[in-house]
Amino acid sequence: MTSHPETTSDHRVADSRLLATLLDGMESALFAVDTSGRVTHWNRQAERLLGWSAAEAVGRAGLDGWAARDADAADVRNRLLSVLDPAARADPRQVHEFALMRRDGGRVLVRAQTTAVLDAEGRAAGVSCAFGEVHARLDLERNLALSHALLSDSAWAMVIVDADMRTVAVNDRAARALAVTPVDMLGEPLAEFFGAGLEELEGALEQTQVAQGPSSPVELWITLHDDGSREDPLGDRRGGLPGGPRRCLLSGFLRLGSPLAADSASAPAPLGVAWLFQDITECRRAARDKARRSFRDSQLARATRAAAECEDPLDAAVLHLHYALAGFAEYALLDVVGNSGLVRIAESPGAFCGTSATHGVTVRYRPGHPALQALERCVAVRATGGLARPGWAAEHRWPEDAGHALCVVLRSRGRSLGVLTFLRGTGRRPFDRADVAYAEDVALRVGAAIDLGNVVPGV
Repeated sequence: MTSHPETTSDHRVADSRLLATLLDGMESALFAVDTSGRVTHWNRQAERLLGWSAAEAVGRAGLDGWAARDADAADVRNRLLSVLDPAARADPRQVHEFALMRRDGGRVLVRAQTTAVLDAEGRAAGVSCAFGEVHARLDLERNLALSHALLSDSAWAMVIVDADMRTVAVNDRAARALAVTPVDMLGEPLAEFFGAGLEELEGALEQTQVAQGPSSPVELWITLHDDGSREDPLGDRRGGLPGGPRRCLLSGFLRLGSPLAADSASAPAPLGVAWLFQDITECRRAARDKARRSFRDSQLARATRAAAECEDPLDAAVLHLHYALAGFAEYALLDVVGNSGLVRIAESPGAFCGTSATHGVTVRYRPGHPALQALERCVAVRATGGLARPGWAAEHRWPEDAGHALCVVLRSRGRSLGVLTFLRGTGRRPFDRADVAYAEDVALRVGAAIDLGNVVPGV
């Protein structure tokens, strides 16, 4: 098929206009030269920066005497064309700094990136030069370098979400902290990955997006939302409660606005929010555990001083129960060994509902009950029913709102005197090893009081 000359000419004109439009629409100043240094392209940003119009620039044989001083022209030309050197073909882009001259005679130091332009056969056809005032270009490059650093090997984890609260970027540290891969999170809403604490996180992101975010870093306790297969390296899985491991994330939020907003007549759509955080879970748990130990030691000391003033050893034992419950459990049951099994002699708080046992009456625990296991093995026994097992508390003859139990043996002078049971509600976490150690300390004091009083149930 033979092409018509008029059609070919029209296409060339259209291509030329399209190229001119693209060049003028660029935010960076740009000009191009052929292999001899003659200017072939000059966009509108170059005109704004230097004052020379495209009509004045295109076609000139180099920059000598108008866009560059005579003293600088040779150096500028060599820098521009050096990218065409065959030795530089492995790196087709170069960055230079040199001085150009404005139309009013002033000089401006520019930072330029030169790129070799090749024809269809791969031969050198010229050089394109994108440039800007050196400080502005350095600011841009610093911003790009910062973005690259944050999204690669940063000391802070970073997640970027768009205006619809969907993830668009995740760096490696964030992926490790959240036990996911960056690909897994891309394009997904945050609700797919977080359980408890999600509302606080989304609230901070929304506030940052529409206005000013938190002025200082905030601590967010977030539950990682998974199917239960994810392991928490710090060992806090909140068993019995929905969700996975809980993490404490020291978080900061940055609104991402368009750099073109200042030049735009209408407010552009928000670009999203950068969420930067550090996982401080281990630090916070250590501080929490230290405070908890300090409080519990204080409670033990207070209970010991108060018990020393009791004439009746059983009153001293009950005092220890009252002091032990603060911040530890909802209920405490005191059963001692009787002729027919374990006999209830006290509880705290007194006369609570949900148990049919009364003082001095044998508690009919079923075989395999945690209290009987603890007595038989002389070790602490933990049990959890939670929300998933309705009727679990009633089966064990405990208050109906009990969800977690800890049974410890009362020992004194080489004998097992009974069992002390602590109960927590279904909304609390199960007992852990630190709780066992504290309960055993309480049991030592209660056991000594029971032994001192020679408490014998009336059976």
